[in-house]
Amino acid sequence: MAPDAAARPTRAELRMAAREQSRAQRRDAAKAATRTALLRVALPSVAALGVAAAAAVTVQGEADQQRAQAAGRLPAQATAPDTANTAVTAARQALATGDVEQASRGDARQPLSGAQPAPGEPSAVPAAEAPKPPERPKVSLPVAQRGLGETFGAAGTHWAARHTGIDFPVDGGTEVMAVTDGTIRTQWNPSYGYMTILKMADGTEAWYCHLRAYKIRKGPVKAGDVIAFVGSSGNSTGPHLHFEIRPAGGGAPVDPLPWLLAQGVDPR
Repeated sequence: MAPDAAARPTRAELRMAAREQSRAQRRDAAKAATRTALLRVALPSVAALGVAAAAAVTVQGEADQQRAQAAGRLPAQATAPDTANTAVTAARQALATGDVEQASRGDARQPLSGAQPAPGEPSAVPAAEAPKPPERPKVSLPVAQRGLGETFGAAGTHWAARHTGIDFPVDGGTEVMAVTDGTIRTQWNPSYGYMTILKMADGTEAWYCHLRAYKIRKGPVKAGDVIAFVGSSGNSTGPHLHFEIRPAGGGAPVDPLPWLLAQGVDPR
């Protein structure tokens, strides 16, 4: 009797084997699709993170550089740190490999050159020099307006003997100024009216007469200070300033015109 022939699979077994093979192929295809999808998502994410990190490093580098420039520790031409450039390059390569359209957002901004002058270099616009205050005059006229009325030694019915000073025919209320540095005092005289006496360092006195009012009654003054105002008090026929110069020690009055000219001022 011949040996038993090899058992052949039945149709049911063949259909079952075919179904198992089809399931295995579908599982393999699903796994491959999942891996591809994960790679497509992960690659742009990694690239975007690289871009964000590069931009943060660049911005921080720019801020540190600007603070250093303001403190004078870095020249204006200094560039961002090399680490920022390296990170930007890596991010660009990753984006190029992944073909991501957002690669341009990771470009680092370059610092402006020449924004600050290098240490030791002069600035483009020199600082304006502060204007110097005007120098105070050593000698001033008694009033700002030039021109004389009655002169020293003139004769007339208004004086007991001769005119003892010079007159400035100016309006009432005109400012009267100290002719030089000194100390002033004020008093009333029936002939001179309200008067101010300026005593100089050498004892010489300047008399201002027929005043309307005082601005400074006593104390030290400087040449050009306003000390009183012109009037017509005392023995006067109208507003004017009567000005006298009296030597130290109480001597007789002298002609004020030569004294003023000797001081470098001309009232005429």
